[in-house]
Amino acid sequence: MTRFLVTSALPYVNGVKHIGNLIGSLLPADVHARFRRQTGDDVLFICGTDEHGTPAELGAIQAGQDVRTFCDEQHAIQADIYRRFGLSFDHFGRSSSRQNHALTQHFYNKLDAAGLIEERELSQIWSAADRRFLPDRYVLGTCPGCGIDAARGDQCDGCGDLIDPTELIRPRSALSGDCALEVRTSRHLFLRQTLLVNELNDWVDSRSGWPPFVVSLARSWLTSELKDRCITRDLAWGIPVPRAGFEQKVFYVWFDAPIAYIAATQEWADAGPSGRDWRRWWRNSDDVQYIQFLGKDSVPFHAVSFPATLIGSGESWKTVDVIKGFHWLNFQGGKFSTSRRRGIFTDQALEELPPDLWRWWLIANSPKTSDTDFSVRRFVADVNKDLADVFGNLVNRIIRFTHQAFDGRIPAGGQPGEPEISLAVHLERRIATLRTHHEALEFRRAAADTRAIWSAANAYLQRAAPWTTIKSDPDRAAVATRTGLNLASLSAVLAWSIVPALADRVRRAFGDNEDIPRWPSAPCGVLLDCGAGKQVSQLPPLVQKITGERADQLADRFGD
Repeated sequence: MTRFLVTSALPYVNGVKHIGNLIGSLLPADVHARFRRQTGDDVLFICGTDEHGTPAELGAIQAGQDVRTFCDEQHAIQADIYRRFGLSFDHFGRSSSRQNHALTQHFYNKLDAAGLIEERELSQIWSAADRRFLPDRYVLGTCPGCGIDAARGDQCDGCGDLIDPTELIRPRSALSGDCALEVRTSRHLFLRQTLLVNELNDWVDSRSGWPPFVVSLARSWLTSELKDRCITRDLAWGIPVPRAGFEQKVFYVWFDAPIAYIAATQEWADAGPSGRDWRRWWRNSDDVQYIQFLGKDSVPFHAVSFPATLIGSGESWKTVDVIKGFHWLNFQGGKFSTSRRRGIFTDQALEELPPDLWRWWLIANSPKTSDTDFSVRRFVADVNKDLADVFGNLVNRIIRFTHQAFDGRIPAGGQPGEPEISLAVHLERRIATLRTHHEALEFRRAAADTRAIWSAANAYLQRAAPWTTIKSDPDRAAVATRTGLNLASLSAVLAWSIVPALADRVRRAFGDNEDIPRWPSAPCGVLLDCGAGKQVSQLPPLVQKITGERADQLADRFGD
């Protein structure tokens, strides 16, 4: 049996993330992990907070805390938010863990022994006012590409280009605002990626199932222009560099953060019952299918630099099989931004509406081939239509009628006829297609097929109308009611990976208390099976429609 290792990009620890981060990696990873568990696969879903680098230091300074306390608090806040969103991590770790310290230094030593680490002199920005070298993110200025102000010295939030702090126009310190910056030299360590370009190209050639734009991004780096990457920084917070003369430096966050996937798996093993073995997921793991979920800005590091670390070590580490990259979710025509508090943040989203409403819309509109724009009005219209009018209507009206006409029990009587058999055959094909979309990581299509199954179930009930035939043909009404109830139960199981809380409410009404509902292996049988006499619990409205007044309130709060 194939085992599935699922990781999503580690969210930075510097504050609550926006819903763009959620759909950019975390949520689709959860949907796929849940689906794979439904089909009976052995799944390990790993994530954690990315706690090193300048974002953590800057966040701590702004909060008036030492960086360790800041990271402790922010990790707990993020872990709680993701739990409330239903993200089913097997472990949510931390890149500042002792396991990641040890493992990062291990990889450094292996790469150094292989001749892949080199000391070089580097020109850096020095601030006399701050009395220190300024790491990339501590330098702000105007982007030389798009002209946006307050671009960071590592990447521009406006155009997404990777830049060097010395390229910024009118640079200034993010700490003090000092504009009298100097360029001085400092010695740093470089990972010699250029020596691995042939191995990396061969490795990319051996992968399959990557979205075209992910392959394109990887290829754009793996050319004669590939640069060796600096893997050290002049910071106090981070993983110490075990090399003489580098006692005041730490490893670059993009060197240690991907390694934290492995370290978080070690955390999972260390925290769990005896018998958990992290090595079976990461060493000599030919039976493991490893899938990474990433926003497009993280792709180059995971498609080039992290594989360079694993391959360059000379050890038998598991490398990723599929990188599932996503474009950006935009907000009112512009980008979400954590640092600028622009957009809808995950804690705000949970304050306003149940998590499954957000989960559904984000998956149904996941930015697969291009950026997607979020608007409150569109969100409200889609959620009302899909979840209230289609799924909620299907579930509530058939359960309500069952309590009115059959004392809340699945009725006996009658035999399935042509309408039921035809529907069962149609749904069996649709469910097979839905499974294919899930397996292919086609989230928009999976949501669309889930919605189509709900719609087909509603259309059947509308035609069969057991509430009309109950007096003239009670056997026919019993068949239609029984089929309608089985449709509601089946629809919940198929939707569980996307809207788990709503699906569980429906499943519990049918007495299904399994933690993970199994994917139907014989949908026709599930649909046509009698189940007569089984009690179905009353269910309050599954999804409350968002009123016009409530939509106005949401639009006012989020500036739509």
